Amino acid sequence: MTISPLVDQTIAAIGPLDAAAVAAAEARQGVLTKPPGSLGRLESLSIQLAGILGQPIPQITGKAVIVVAGDHGVAAEGVSAFPAEVTPQMVFNFVAGGAAINALARHPGLTIAKVGYGAANIARGPAMSREDAVRCLEIGINAANEQADAGANLIAGGDMGIGNTTPSAAITAAVTGADVASVTGRGTGVDDAGLEAKIATIRRALEVNQPDGSDGMDVLTKVGGFEIGVLAGVMLGAAARNCAVVVDGFISGAAALIAWRLCPDIAQRYIAAHRSVEPGHNVGLQAMGLSPLLDMEMRLGEGTGAALAMPIVEAAAKCLAEMATFTEAGVSDGDD
Repeated sequence: MTISPLVDQTIAAIGPLDAAAVAAAEARQGVLTKPPGSLGRLESLSIQLAGILGQPIPQITGKAVIVVAGDHGVAAEGVSAFPAEVTPQMVFNFVAGGAAINALARHPGLTIAKVGYGAANIARGPAMSREDAVRCLEIGINAANEQADAGANLIAGGDMGIGNTTPSAAITAAVTGADVASVTGRGTGVDDAGLEAKIATIRRALEVNQPDGSDGMDVLTKVGGFEIGVLAGVMLGAAARNCAVVVDGFISGAAALIAWRLCPDIAQRYIAAHRSVEPGHNVGLQAMGLSPLLDMEMRLGEGTGAALAMPIVEAAAKCLAEMATFTEAGVSDGDD
């Protein structure tokens, strides 16, 4: 499937992990001064990093969290506990340094990359045109390339968009085939009646649009959102540059599903940061074969879970790089 020259080239650059680097990292893990497997997921994570970065001893050279904001026409259906005006207000809060993600990852500034004034109401028709969907992916790819050019090889996306758990649930249901009720949560905190109305809205969106769950572009165009499309592009762009992609919460997880449908190999380059309280997040992660590093009962978005997980990823790399081998340390291993 041809999308655009930039998107096509980016997808074509994403292949399987570097097998030689993986084998070298596995071999080194086997001779470090510890019982085999005693560092648990830090060991498997370091081996995955070796394959992603193409380095037998992976080095994290820089980290970036790219936060993307967008409005959603479906917010008019009352699917959120907060009004749509909160989205631009929170963008100003990001710029001023007052949001949770600012406390975890200082941001250098704001990039205006407007696709349109909010995605359309998916309960009544498609979220966007195919041209807008392509533009979203290209914006994300360019943003990832900018960060990779600046030295980052550990890249995450974050989101802000009132109403965006609704398209995220629709995406998750469309891609995984899960029932809408099983992937829909309370978002910003709707009550029981609001949750039932939200589920009905998502069912209506899927009935009206009939997205093909095997086609990432079709899903994004019909039931996605601008920031979700840009985040999918960030993931594709980062993976094409042999960067590790840290997947944040539910909205980032929905973007990851779209990128995965466009390029199945990308899942090997995903590191799931945490398990969101939103039930659809775990459904999406399981579909991609991902197990999250953390479960902090979070559901904020913004890239906050990814920011928390990044030091764990760094720790995995450091253990592989900086621990001594039994021979170097003069320590007897289990065979001696």
